[in-house]
Amino acid sequence: MSANSLDTRRLLIFLGFAFGLAWLTALVLALNGGLANSPEILPGIPLAVVLVAGPYMWAPALAHLLTRLITREGWRDTGLRPVLAGWPYWLAAWVLPGLLTVAGLVVYFGLFPQHFDPTLGLLRDLLAQSGQAGLIDPWAVVALQIGQAILIAPLINSVFTFGEEFGWRAYLQPKLMALGPRRAMLLMGLIWGVWHWPVIVMGHNYGLDYPGAPWLGPLAMVWFTFVCGTVLGWLTVRGGSVWPAVIGHAAINGIAGLGALFIQGEPNPVLGPLPVGVIGGLPWALLTLGLLLVPAVWRARTPPTAGQVSPAPAPAPALGAPPAEPASRPAPTRPEQLDDSRYTH
Repeated sequence: MSANSLDTRRLLIFLGFAFGLAWLTALVLALNGGLANSPEILPGIPLAVVLVAGPYMWAPALAHLLTRLITREGWRDTGLRPVLAGWPYWLAAWVLPGLLTVAGLVVYFGLFPQHFDPTLGLLRDLLAQSGQAGLIDPWAVVALQIGQAILIAPLINSVFTFGEEFGWRAYLQPKLMALGPRRAMLLMGLIWGVWHWPVIVMGHNYGLDYPGAPWLGPLAMVWFTFVCGTVLGWLTVRGGSVWPAVIGHAAINGIAGLGALFIQGEPNPVLGPLPVGVIGGLPWALLTLGLLLVPAVWRARTPPTAGQVSPAPAPAPALGAPPAEPASRPAPTRPEQLDDSRYTH
């Protein structure tokens, strides 16, 4: 399909709200100390945490709702109804981020062994500062972090990642898929990455003093949102709803910081070891390459409508019987009936 098939009006309205609400929140954040010097609104809770986890991350979801209301689009194809037959992709969304993150750590520390600290010196220092040195085994802390990142974080973080995914994967992606999976995923990655730029410039993910700051961080983020977003987009298509993407995004946020426990020296965060680095994210890139090279993996899951029964196959003709007359052609289908599933491309 071509760009002429795009619903340009609704796309622009959605993007206007998604960017406008998020970047206005970023402006408020910047005027109040940014990420580094944000004041506490409650003991231990900085304003930055509330603004980023709240209005910033939920801007795409609000944009989705507002666009439907303003344009009277209706609520038939929101992507919220779970498709139980797509459960393998829910499981993949839960497990893949951890596997890909650990694989990225292996690649990065294999290339830069001088940045790997098997003694967990940084973690030991943190335990000493908290008065717990000698009371807790650092490796037990690592095991606990991995366990909660895999088992608990996807559930807790989903409250926040739903705000993004209900906008990006549930609304924007189906409209861009008219361009085909490859171009749609490229645009999704670019849009999602640029949307992050205000907080990236304020130090999110890469800090403020890395080589190439402040320009390389935003570019590296676009690369990561492309490779990560393609995986989430594929899980959404194959899972038949937005929920695999919500879970996958939550799992990423839960496991992404694991590599920080093993760091020594001053690695360049644009490279790694975290998955938002170009090298730390290589396993994501390889999976994305495979997905984009095989068009068949983007076939949407189209469950039958409730109450719909598949027709029984016609009986085979008896030997020597004349061929059956062709069945009459069905009545033409109205254009609006051609695509009853929001994930059919």
